[in-house]
Amino acid sequence: MTETKNTFFKPEKLSPQAKADQTTSVARDILASEVAARQKKTEKLRALRLAQPVPEAPVKKVKAAKKR
Repeated sequence: MTETKNTFFKPEKLSPQAKADQTTSVARDILASEVAARQKKTEKLRALRLAQPVPEAPVKKVKAAKKR
């Protein structure tokens, strides 16, 4: 076997800038997926709300103000 433990598990040192870029990229991907899921949910709920029949608003009786 020519592959050794060091070949597969060789630790790769990243610069601080590379680590920050990787973290930023992952965070932006997570936020983008959350935004997409929220928009999808909003569109679904809006479609369900618009599909419901509009109830007529009951006429409210206005009481006359009491005179003192």
